Amino acid sequence: MKTEKIVFLDRDGVINKYPGDTRFVTKWEEFHFLPDVLKAIRRLTEQGYEIKVISNQSGISRGFYSQESLDEITRRMIEQIEKEGGRMEVYYCPHREEDNCDCRKPKIGLFLKATEKKRVDFKNTYFVGDGSIDVQAGKRIGCKTILVGSGRTKLEKAKQWDLQPDYFAQDLWEASGIILANGE
Repeated sequence: MKTEKIVFLDRDGVINKYPGDTRFVTKWEEFHFLPDVLKAIRRLTEQGYEIKVISNQSGISRGFYSQESLDEITRRMIEQIEKEGGRMEVYYCPHREEDNCDCRKPKIGLFLKATEKKRVDFKNTYFVGDGSIDVQAGKRIGCKTILVGSGRTKLEKAKQWDLQPDYFAQDLWEASGIILANGE
């Protein structure tokens, strides 16, 4: 049986504009796609990759926005992506760190949920994120990691981390090029 071609993406700072530390995207009007994201997702979709968003969204449990608001943002995000020729599935962790759940990155619960009943060779999958937690999570599940500079982390600062991503990219468009250049 053939293994699935999967790319995991963080949301804020990778797909949409990072709202800032301790801030959240609480409604659709605050959600803004980053440049070339729709093209990058379409490009990966056209090359046979399944796109799976893995994102911590603790603003729900902190009371900054409701599950209904998150669902509306997600629905509209997916509609826009599909309109531009891409496809994706979305998996969120609504918990705070102190809730000690299995789904909050850097833990791997969301990856497992997103891939249940699929044959996945994690060492040949990619996780694109914008922070150290994303790199940690990707490494824990065994993915190749790509850190983008379009969100919370400046790439120069990240080069000083103990745990390094496999690749650095300015944004999702550049990351998609890395994935396609190294893909099967």
